[in-house]
Amino acid sequence: MAQSLQPFHTFSLPSKCRQFVQLTDKVQLHDLDFSEPFCLLGEGSNTVFLSDYQGTVIHIATQGVQVTERRDDYLLHVAAGENWHQLVAFTIEQDMAGLENLALIPGTVGAAPVQNIGAYGVELEKFIAYVEYFDIATGQFIRLNRQQCQFAYRDSIFKHALKNKAVITEVGLTIAKNWQAELSYGPLLQLVAPSAKQVFEHIIAIRNSKLPDPYKLANAGSFFKNPIISNQQLQSLLKDFANLPHYYVDECHHKIAAGWLIEQAGLKGYRIAGIEVHQQQALVLVNHGESCGNDLVAMVKYVQQHIWQKYQIALQHEVRLMATSDECHITVQGQV
Repeated sequence: MAQSLQPFHTFSLPSKCRQFVQLTDKVQLHDLDFSEPFCLLGEGSNTVFLSDYQGTVIHIATQGVQVTERRDDYLLHVAAGENWHQLVAFTIEQDMAGLENLALIPGTVGAAPVQNIGAYGVELEKFIAYVEYFDIATGQFIRLNRQQCQFAYRDSIFKHALKNKAVITEVGLTIAKNWQAELSYGPLLQLVAPSAKQVFEHIIAIRNSKLPDPYKLANAGSFFKNPIISNQQLQSLLKDFANLPHYYVDECHHKIAAGWLIEQAGLKGYRIAGIEVHQQQALVLVNHGESCGNDLVAMVKYVQQHIWQKYQIALQHEVRLMATSDECHITVQGQV
């Protein structure tokens, strides 16, 4: 029976799927038919369905957190369906400091390694002990260590070699006891010798002030990736845009702020149907309703085109866009 997907993704475009399965126990995976198109879905905060999906949506809703205290750290074994922010809040309550910079990132624990989520100078990969997944071809549960996950900026093996071949079931996180606050990102520099809870609360306040609540105004959070560019390109850009925010990646590359690029291009408040570049945070696209997938695609192309013309930067969307039977990637002609 067709299932409406509008309540299951926070961008809330009208769409349906042919079949909907709620996964509450990983053993259910043995009974599913993966020969037809399928889409794995957590809380739908980083996925947008552009049209009706002609396949099965597998909603990951497994629960459970196990904590093992060791001499130098804590090992957390977490079910994929757990809410990420609630996990961070739990660790802070239990005096396990380390994840506080990743507070209020929407989504599930199982989705977090796929994207290698990060914020305010911290990325998830730092804490990964292992990721367990169900291998669709063999029906086995397999664990990968941090190195095997091939993490990069908003990237992992689950977007490449294991795409459509794996279902993440559990994540192991290591939280060291020798905690030190990570305060290198601008809004955190004002904090003086803060506790982990103070950093946690400060980041929640920052995110709430900058990002619209998806349950009040439909959105999928940060829509575009912050581009990583060569030092040579950065120096060229700084000649024309001296205030361009940039952050060190390695000795050859810097990351620049996509939201700043979009705002400086004058796109805040630009609207196609009910899709708008958010008035307060240009990195976010919002859905006021009365919109369809084609409106969103048009908006993404419009933003990409303007950024390419103004800065010669190919902006990539961070959000996963699902078409009729598979994920799709939007690029503008002429970009490389």
